[in-house]
Amino acid sequence: MTKRIHVLEDDEDIRYIIGVLLKDEGYELQLSSSFTELKSKLKDSVPDLFILDVMIPDGNGAEICADLKSDPFTRHIPIIVMSASELNKEKSIAAGADDYISKPFDIDYIVSRINKLLNQVSN
Repeated sequence: MTKRIHVLEDDEDIRYIIGVLLKDEGYELQLSSSFTELKSKLKDSVPDLFILDVMIPDGNGAEICADLKSDPFTRHIPIIVMSASELNKEKSIAAGADDYISKPFDIDYIVSRINKLLNQVSN
């Protein structure tokens, strides 16, 4: 069964790169540029994994992570938080993130982190 990943990233170029990368790996994607858009899309389908940027127009990725981890419908879903600032790592992990990736990121590294988290959930 194809795994679905929801990417919340406001930078159009980064969202595009991640989208192409993950489609090439065989994942189904949902892409959002705002927390409002993410919440709207969750009404239609729940992903197998979230990738959240920290700096978005209508929120903070660490706070969104905490919100998703406190919701009974999404608390079981692994979350990877991405940021260009290492200062956000502790906040993200404290908010319940399952992993943290620094920008700029290595393509192979992000795929290996996603696969690791999805395999943990499957087992």
